Amino acid sequence: MGYKVISPETVIIDAGASIGEGATIYPNNCIGAGSVVGEGAVLYPNNIVENSYIGAGAQVTASVLRGAHVGEGAQVGPFANLRQGAVVGENCRIGDFVELKNCVVGKNTKISHLAYVGDAEIGENCNIGCGVVFCNYDGEKKSRTRVENHCFIGSNANLVAPLTVGEGSYVAAGTTVTEDVPARSFVIGRARQGLNEKLAAKYVGRNKR
Repeated sequence: MGYKVISPETVIIDAGASIGEGATIYPNNCIGAGSVVGEGAVLYPNNIVENSYIGAGAQVTASVLRGAHVGEGAQVGPFANLRQGAVVGENCRIGDFVELKNCVVGKNTKISHLAYVGDAEIGENCNIGCGVVFCNYDGEKKSRTRVENHCFIGSNANLVAPLTVGEGSYVAAGTTVTEDVPARSFVIGRARQGLNEKLAAKYVGRNKR
């Protein structure tokens, strides 16, 4: 059966790469030596894949993979950056503008957009929200973060390593977490919202020209 290359004049496949049966490779893909594309995988346009593994049935769109491992049935991109040591489990979703480095992401976990995950282990069935940052570097050394199974990390949260977020925990949006979180806990740490109904009239429209 072989595999399908659409627009072969725009696709580069190194002789040291391996492409599985039934895979489909769309235009503008560059697949380097040491890379493996599994059976039935789909590389949509504009990927750079170097020394990486893409599992059977996985889909990758407009992304860069260097020294990464993508599990079966996972979806990556568009515009994801999977750096050295990024391991993505089965059926994960790694969305647009997500950067992964030296981390393991458990199966069925979603990191859908605009997040940085470095030096971390994330368990299964987790949700990592928009704008989440794994703060792994303190200016002198890098430390690791562990997020256990079934956790929800809300948008714009900061996880400051070294840190463990216990299984089944929920981190509210906008929270900076600096201490370990026990299993099945709810964590919130943000400034209290203020409300003054009278001040709106003073500021609304002041910059109109």
